[in-house]
Amino acid sequence: MKIAVAGTGYVGLSIATLLSQHHEVVALDIIKEKVDLINARISPIVDTEITDFLNNKSLNLRATLDKEEAYKDADFVVIAAPTDYDEIKNEFNTKAVESVISDVLSVNPNTTMVIKSTIPVYYTESVNKKFGIDNIFFSPEFLREGLALYDNLYPSRIVVGEKSKRAETFANLLVEGAIKKDIEVIFTNSNEAEAIKLFSNAYLGLRVSYFNEIDTYCEINGLNTKEIIEGMGLDPRVGSHYNNPSFGYGGYCLPKDTKQLLANYAGVPNNIIKAIVESNDTRKDHIANMILKRQPKTVGIYRLTMKTGSDNFRASAIHGVIKRLSDNGVTIIIHEPVLAESQFEGFDVVNNLKDFVLKSDVIVANRITEELFDCKDKVYTRDIFSRD
Repeated sequence: MKIAVAGTGYVGLSIATLLSQHHEVVALDIIKEKVDLINARISPIVDTEITDFLNNKSLNLRATLDKEEAYKDADFVVIAAPTDYDEIKNEFNTKAVESVISDVLSVNPNTTMVIKSTIPVYYTESVNKKFGIDNIFFSPEFLREGLALYDNLYPSRIVVGEKSKRAETFANLLVEGAIKKDIEVIFTNSNEAEAIKLFSNAYLGLRVSYFNEIDTYCEINGLNTKEIIEGMGLDPRVGSHYNNPSFGYGGYCLPKDTKQLLANYAGVPNNIIKAIVESNDTRKDHIANMILKRQPKTVGIYRLTMKTGSDNFRASAIHGVIKRLSDNGVTIIIHEPVLAESQFEGFDVVNNLKDFVLKSDVIVANRITEELFDCKDKVYTRDIFSRD
């Protein structure tokens, strides 16, 4: 088959890499630098498996800026365009998705389009109606940044939002490219598939928030967070996973997906969904207040990235902490090796670690690493288990 993939972020590039093991894949992007890197077999994102596959696997993959080259004669077009959350309209901005749909219809109107971008509940149904077509379905992704291809190779499940032969064909493409065997494949209608994605991420946000609020209670009252969480985790119904306290949930998906789900709840009674969204701000307030109690003049922010092995700053929880500290008159400096610039959003970047430590009264680290062990007396972190 020929498969086009629109967008080469974490979702698009990982699925393009996966499918190009057995099929011709053309990845479309609007950024020439990314296209050139992919064609040179260099990953434009930090992802160990993608880098390994580009370097060492025989992939039928090319990238292009040309929409016609990508979409012409494609059996499937996978849409992996960004859908950032619009705080003013209180919904996902789906313009990029609809732009892709329009382009595909102008080049290859009879192909099947599969939306991988995160979208609101009822969106696929509405966009098919808007364009007067029936050749779009939704298939959610469940990927971690930095492990996007790994999570395609070993998927927790595959969900396809249509019950049809073409949906089965697409699901089989994902299974064919995976290493994991006996993968659970679920076929639903589009609305249910959209809901599965949003409710799954809202639950992850809930879990992060729950353990963070335990940690807040322990920190204020002098209790041992680690012992309490370990004791809870021995109950198999709770489990010892996804339980390491942090400065809040962040990244590209959880903040926007929980807000979109809350927007979808308009007119529907709820308490928990609203609390998930609000708890993230409460946690950042608490973290900032605990740092301010140390009365620092200069706070060093150790890494902007969400987690180890990622190069993504988007919606990282540390941004909210930085704003709160800065609003209280604290001087902020940043240590972030991913940044080549000397400033980030008006704050000085100090990537010489020794200078960074000397200049900082308090070092704020969402996740602590070995290079901070020699200055632990300066470090403020809530990283209890030294893992993501």
